[in-house]
Amino acid sequence: MTGSIHSREADDERARQVAEGGLILRGLVGSTVHGLANPGTDDRDEMGVCIEPPAYVIGLRGFEHYVSRTQPEGVPSGPGDLDLTIYGLRKFCRLALKGSPTVLLLFFVEGEHVLTRTPTGQRLQQLAPAFLSQRTGRAFLGYLEAQRRSLLGERHATRTRELSAQHGYDTKYAMHALRIGVQGIELLRTGRITLPVPEPDRDRLRAVRAGDVPLGDVIEQLDDVTARLEQLTAESGLPAFADAERVDRFLVDAYREAWD
Repeated sequence: MTGSIHSREADDERARQVAEGGLILRGLVGSTVHGLANPGTDDRDEMGVCIEPPAYVIGLRGFEHYVSRTQPEGVPSGPGDLDLTIYGLRKFCRLALKGSPTVLLLFFVEGEHVLTRTPTGQRLQQLAPAFLSQRTGRAFLGYLEAQRRSLLGERHATRTRELSAQHGYDTKYAMHALRIGVQGIELLRTGRITLPVPEPDRDRLRAVRAGDVPLGDVIEQLDDVTARLEQLTAESGLPAFADAERVDRFLVDAYREAWD
């Protein structure tokens, strides 16, 4: 058992060295960057991207991501706790090509919320349009459906991290579900996500988090943004598939440049 623990610790340390040594982009991606934080109550979510050394791409050793949390695994994060995920560049690009709402957000983090950005990281953010396609819209729709079911207790146990005593649902969870819908609509319309969330949507989202909106009304709002996303996915003019060739050229150039 002791040897197994030491092995995990060694693996974690190697992953940390890979992530920090090849870091090209790191930013804040939690409630603060959306303008939706409650001071003194939120944890700190950060995401980054690194370029792995050759041994982790060409050799037998692999690297997909490095995770660092203030709290032990399985323990919810509390106020001020850090939740950090740093992806290898290839893994990050694969997730972005699939339309992951969480990953796509990092393309649009700017200003004081950018913690690290090298020239390669800047080029990665500028490549955002190459990742967008009709698949992006379907990924956002899938996320919204899963969130709706969770709020109603249909997918797994109803979330209770920020339970509204008046309305009986997890208000933070509901707020972020609606936020994803609002940002998905903007992304399909304009090709980008504005941070923080612009008004009047920000006020409406804050009202949900404060528990001022009954769950039935929240579900109606989710259904509304879902319908709008479905229409935009069909009519946005986005290509059926992302520009994988352009992304692939960037990946080859970025790894070559880093390894040289």
